[in-house]
Amino acid sequence: MSRSPSEHSARAEWRIGRLLIAMTYTSVAILVVGVLLMVAAGISPLSGGPPFDPSELIAELTTATPAGFLWLGLLFVIATPIVRVIGAAISFGLGGQWIMVWIAVAILLVIVVGVVSALTLTV
Repeated sequence: MSRSPSEHSARAEWRIGRLLIAMTYTSVAILVVGVLLMVAAGISPLSGGPPFDPSELIAELTTATPAGFLWLGLLFVIATPIVRVIGAAISFGLGGQWIMVWIAVAILLVIVVGVVSALTLTV
């Protein structure tokens, strides 16, 4: 038996909501670990943060450096709304709502342009 479009939409929204909740809890947990590592190392949160270097992230995580956990937590926070838009685009596509798919893709393009612009200006 096939589902109605509204039933499909409600299930998709429920799944996306659960994913966003999981990502939020994960990002908070990672940030808490980073803060606890800062406290344990005697680093003041007011002392300023380290620069973000993606090539060092894995090394910082494996050596339990506070900066690695803080940056990973922030990346999860930043990724959460992006994942929401991607999930919506997939859901709209499965539901045959092509105008909404194009709107979601346009939103993703705006995000990409913003990130590229920020990276270009800081380099």
